[in-house]
Amino acid sequence: MTTLTRRSLLRAGAALPAAGLLGTAARAEAPMMGPSTAQHRRFMIGDFEVTTILGGTTPREDPQSIFGTNVSAEEFEEVSTANFLSTESSQFFFTPTLVNTGAELVLFDTGLNAGATLGAIESAGYSADQVDIVVLTHMHGDHIGGLMREGSPTFANARYVTGQTEYDHWAAAGNDGFDMNVRPLADQMTFIGDMGDVVSGITGMNAFGHTPGHMVYRLDSAGEGLVIFADLANHPVWSLARPDWNVRFDADKEAAAESRRTVLGMIAADRVPAIGYHMPFPAVGYVAEGGPDAEFRWVPEAGQLMG
Repeated sequence: MTTLTRRSLLRAGAALPAAGLLGTAARAEAPMMGPSTAQHRRFMIGDFEVTTILGGTTPREDPQSIFGTNVSAEEFEEVSTANFLSTESSQFFFTPTLVNTGAELVLFDTGLNAGATLGAIESAGYSADQVDIVVLTHMHGDHIGGLMREGSPTFANARYVTGQTEYDHWAAAGNDGFDMNVRPLADQMTFIGDMGDVVSGITGMNAFGHTPGHMVYRLDSAGEGLVIFADLANHPVWSLARPDWNVRFDADKEAAAESRRTVLGMIAADRVPAIGYHMPFPAVGYVAEGGPDAEFRWVPEAGQLMG
């Protein structure tokens, strides 16, 4: 029988560091893995299964050359500092969304290029040939860049839905990206206007300004809702929280600000979740009425949709 005494316990403890050092020396050092992020986020809205996918992310220098171009450098720095944001660079995210209605797999926007978007789609367990409908919220290059791959449609089994006003603008604009990626698919497109349906439970709404025909989309299923607001607001602080701050990429800045205020107000009043194409990935959250220094607040989803 072994009797434990204070002296024997102290002797045992004194031996531990040496054994620990020997174990450390014999073990291979774990390599640095580098930064990483998830590629998709999946949840239910009623009977619809919604998946956001990361189609790319990149840093941009000098964020005030993009956001808040109508406010002073001092105001921009004050707001940025208060929100832990650098005024030297900002991270951009590109987030297409998949909605499985149970009858159709609907893809909202196609990212910067086919390779990155397909990689993200496949990481979420889908393949390009399973996409039944591609919805284009608008026709900037980071939303239509994945439509074609080596001259052929990326989503060979899909039909396409977009706003009539948006298509007509770009068809007359002489834009190379449109001519290469969108125009070849015109015969397979359905054009909708304000409150037009993509399928039952998915409705388009005009939100002009970012582009002449920019649209957002409302999902309604089994008493639950969600808004895919695309590029209505391109940053949670520098755009969404301050709808009157000019954004370089908005074609009609006054109309874009009005659309932000209208749509964000609706989302906040209805208390439904939302997806923003350029919100920090996974790009899912809520919009709340702001405080004294901001008109709205972006509230990232924090597990509410995991049930």
